[in-house]
This record gives sequence, structure tokens and C-alpha cells, in this order.
Amino acid sequence: MHLIATVQEKSQTAWTKKSTSSTQRKNHLDRLLKPINSARAHIHPKPMSTIKTTSSDRSSSKRSVSSRRSKTQDGQFEVQHDNLMSRQQFRTNTNRSVSRTRVVPKEVNATGSIYGTQSYDSGYSHISRKNEAIPLTIHRPEAPIGAGANQHIQNVQIIIAEINKATDQERRMATITNACAEFDHWDTEKHNIELKLGSSNVLCLVLSMTDNEDEIRMICAALEMVYRASTESVRNTFQEVGPAVVPLLLKVLDRCEHDILKHAKTSILNISKVLLYFSRVSELRAVLAKHDGMLHALTRVSTAQLDPDARVLRMRVIANLSNSEGNKTMITNFPGLLESVLKIAALDLSDSAREYASASLMDLASSSNTQDAMTSNDRLLATLVKLAVTDAKEETREYAVTAMQNLAFSKENRTRLVTFSDGVVIEALKKVLSTDTNDKSRRRSAGAITNLACDETADIMIGHEGLLQVLSRAATHDKNNDVQKRSCLALTKIASSCPLDSEFFTLMVNSLVTASSSGNSTGIAAVLRVKARDASKREEIARIPGLLDTLATMSTGKAYSAKDKENAMRAIMHLTNETENRKIMCNKVILKALVDAASMENVGSKEIRDSAIVAIERLATEVTNRQYMARHDGLLVAIARATERESKSELAGEKQSSPRLAKQLLLSLLLVM
Repeated sequence: MHLIATVQEKSQTAWTKKSTSSTQRKNHLDRLLKPINSARAHIHPKPMSTIKTTSSDRSSSKRSVSSRRSKTQDGQFEVQHDNLMSRQQFRTNTNRSVSRTRVVPKEVNATGSIYGTQSYDSGYSHISRKNEAIPLTIHRPEAPIGAGANQHIQNVQIIIAEINKATDQERRMATITNACAEFDHWDTEKHNIELKLGSSNVLCLVLSMTDNEDEIRMICAALEMVYRASTESVRNTFQEVGPAVVPLLLKVLDRCEHDILKHAKTSILNISKVLLYFSRVSELRAVLAKHDGMLHALTRVSTAQLDPDARVLRMRVIANLSNSEGNKTMITNFPGLLESVLKIAALDLSDSAREYASASLMDLASSSNTQDAMTSNDRLLATLVKLAVTDAKEETREYAVTAMQNLAFSKENRTRLVTFSDGVVIEALKKVLSTDTNDKSRRRSAGAITNLACDETADIMIGHEGLLQVLSRAATHDKNNDVQKRSCLALTKIASSCPLDSEFFTLMVNSLVTASSSGNSTGIAAVLRVKARDASKREEIARIPGLLDTLATMSTGKAYSAKDKENAMRAIMHLTNETENRKIMCNKVILKALVDAASMENVGSKEIRDSAIVAIERLATEVTNRQYMARHDGLLVAIARATERESKSELAGEKQSSPRLAKQLLLSLLLVM
């Protein structure tokens, strides 16, 4: 902490003081670096056992996820470092530069997943990556430090000592050049050692005391190299130098973007990478966002003249900071920052920049504190629709759909989303569900539609052209079982909220009939049972093509659960209560289902069996049905067994909630034979 305080104090005047005497400079450096030299004297390198390399940054590579968070576990992204990481060759005009051949390993730090867990309000919703933001851990085999590692330790110690002793600019340039040559590699364990020995501390100190453009460029490059370490080492070092190094980097970044400096593009790129390394540590995100000037710098992502690589890196930082719950409201409300993200998402030519902008919007939309404000933003909704439907990258489309699903989590937002721009949100979700090649995008789309359905929006959604047909088709024909289940869930939720007087009532029931043929259909029988209880709709329902056959299949089919069977049989029973239905329901399919249900003897089938007997009794009240019913195979046997059960129940003194009519029914059927 003494070092940090010293750096902060000295850096206030160092930017305006161009030169000092050699003796004064040497004494000044010796005094400031005394804590580092003292700490280094006590460092005894120990054999490094298992090194945990962690990261929760998004990768721009293809992901293999099944969902952040599944809030479902939707899986995790494949481990891959993208080409935007710091791999540029360090160049200098200094004669003392050391030539090295860079070796980039096949694997680098693992990236964490960017999803969250599904939470159910009335469907799949509120997806964020906050649970799956837990960094992945790569366990490396234990091995003692060999001669190469010891040599690296000695080299780093020598370099730090040389930087300490350098009293003039030329000598510092040479020593920093040597430092870059030593640090420019992709060995995580070596970078951990570099940070532990204090390389970032001394580089931060020199950066705070120089105004030379070449020296600034070289220090920024060296800092980017040493921070390629594991997230654990970055986190530990940040606690020591973070409060000092972040303001320095932001100040240099501001100068590079607003002043004419040599090597400005290179310095911007390296500083952006350092900030990215910091933002990948989940514990640092809230602290990092609160640094004075940080959000201002991020806001300039769409206004500064940045190279595409630098713009993508800065969007990655925004996306990572958006993943912290404490940052979401601050980022959403910070003047100009959300607008900059939307500009990148809608207009940037880089696929990766749009991807991270979409991911940022997804995470911001997962907070209940931001959902109302984001839903009220017309430009934001239009951008999400555009990304979901037209973007070429499947991850970008998936994040945009998930953002809409998150916004629909709040009941207050559903009417706004359904009616926005004449239903463009519904149209976008419908198109994604019916045409997108990415399973996760289609699954999220069905979840978003489920969330949007409520009493206030159901009739509007049913009336949206083609929506019910797309849902029923997805529920039966989609190649992904999860998409089928969620489409069926969306359909049943819309249907359960559909008012009975809706002009689209028949269309809705037809869609349920179609979806019922899916092996992943659930809840359809319950909806039909509820609708059949309304006396005003029974005649209309019974005459919908295929509905009676569907109920008959669901009431006895092996593929359906006991609850679905009970609900289907109860629906049949309710429909037979309508006098006008009894003739059309006295057919072979319905009677077979009733006989099968009435003959059930297994445990838990009493409700189904009793409902079937009641339905048969009601059909028999129509005199013209009796002869046909008496001749139906197995019906008299089923009624005889029901009569026997009633007799035993009566002799046992059991109370019966409904009249015992099986005996009278049996006699009436026997008379017509």
C-alpha cells in the first residue's frame, strides 16, 4: 500500500516535469523502489505444484454451450484464445533489443461460460451468466521448477534490478526492451512468476514518472505481456498495484485517443488488453467499473477512431463488466454508454464486436433493476430484433434472443414487448423459432414467447399471423427435444390465458390438437380439460376436427403420463355432459377409450376409471345410443365390473360422492340387446 500511495502522489506531477538531474532521478527511484527491493529479498522460489488458470471472459470462438449460466446448464464455450490477444511482435529501434522467437502454445487460458441458469416465472426466463461466470480451472500437472524456470527467475530479477538502476532515458529504454524480450511468451506459469517478483510494480512506477512517448509505448507493451498470467495471479497483483495502474492506463489511453502521439494505436491496443485481463477476473469487475474514468473510456468505444481489434477488445471489457450484478444498473444509466453499445451492435462491421455488444445487452437485461428502462428504449428493442433475425453469427443471434427473453421476465414489460412496432418482437421470435439453425437460439425463442404470454397479451399473440402454427410445428417437428418441449409449453400457456370469447378460440384449440401428437407434449390435456368445463364451449370444442380422437389417444396411450390420462378422460366426461354432443361422441374411438379406462385396475387409476363410467352413463342417456353401445366389444363387461365394485363398496359402508348408477346402466343396455 505504501508503494501505491507513493505512485499516486508522484504521478500527479510527473506528467509535467520533463527532466531532472541524473543524481536526483537515481535517488528518487531508489527511495520509491525500496519496498519492492526489500520484498524481493525475501522471495524464495518454491516448486510450483498445480497452477490454476481461470478465466470468465467470453471467447469469440465457436461455443459449445447448452446455456451461463443453465440458470439449465446450457454448457460451456470451447477453450480457445482468439486472435485479438496480445501476439504482436515488439519492435524497437534500440540496438540492445533482444531477438526472440515467439512460441504460441496450442492452448491458452480457458474461457468461462457466458450463460446463466433458467429461472421459471411462467416459462424459461431471466437468463444471465452470473452463475456460470464461475471461472473454469485448468489443473496442470505438478512438476518441480527446472533449470529453465530458475533461469527465468534470475532473468526477471536482473531485469527488475536494471530498471531500478536506470537513471537516464536511454538506459531505461534498453532495459525495458530486454524486459519485453523476456516477457513476450505464452507460458502462464512464467507470467505468474513475473508478477510475483514485482515486474508489474516497477513498470507501473516507471510509467507514472515518464512522459516520453516511446517509453510509454514500451511500458504498455511490457505490462500487457506480464498480465497474460492466470486470473489468480492477476487478482492478487491487482490488490497491490490496481488502484495505481488503472488510473495511469486510463490517463495514457485518453492521451492516445485525444492527442497526436507516436505509436498511439499500439498503446491503445495494449492498454485495452490489460483492461481485458483485469475484467476477466470476476471478483475485480465491480471495483474496475468504479475507477474514475473507466466508464468514460468505455463510452468512447463507438466515438473514438479505434482500429477494429481495439474496438473488439473494448467491447469485450464492457461485456465482462456487464456480467457483474453490481455494474448492470450503473452501466445502463451511465450517460452515453448504453447508446455506444447499441451503436456497435447495430452498425459495426466486425462480427466479434457485434457479438460482444449483444452479449452485454443480454447480461444487462438479466437484472430486474434495468429491465423496465431497457424495455422502454425503442432503439434497444429495434437493435435486438435486428441482431436476432439478420446477424450472420449464431452466438450474436442467441444473445439477442436471450436478451428479449430476459426483458419479458417482468410482467409489466410484456404488453409493451408484444405491441412494440406492430408486433415486430413477436415476428422476430417466430422467425427465429421457425428458421434459425442454432438449437439454442430456437430454444431461447420459445422461452421468450412463453414469458410474453399472460392474460393481457394472450389474445394479441393468438391473433399474430402464423404464431400458433409455428409453435405447433416446432412442438412436433423440431429436431431438438428441448425446443419441442418449450414450444409446447409456450403454446399451452398462451391457450390457458386465451379468453373464451376470443375470435381465435378455434384456431387455438386446433393448434393444441396438432401439438398433442408430439412425444414431448405436456400440459395440453390439462388445458383442454379446463376449456371443456365451460358449458358454452362444449359443443364447439367437440366438433373441432381431430379433437375427440386426440382426447381418446391421450386418455389411454402409453406415451402419456397418468396426469395427462386423467385430464384427457375428465375432458371427455365434461364434453358428454352436453346433450348435443352425445350422438357424435358415441363412436368406436371414444367408446374404446372409455372401455379401456373403465377396465383399469392398477393403483392410482380410480379417478380415470370413475370418469370413464360417468361418461358412459351420460352417453347412454341418449336412447338411440344404447343399442350401439351394448354391442361394442367389452363395454358390457366393463359396466359389469363397475357394478360389482359399487356393490362391494356399498356393503363395506363406504361413502360415495356420486350416485351408484352402474347397475341401472347395465340393465338398460341389456334390455336393448
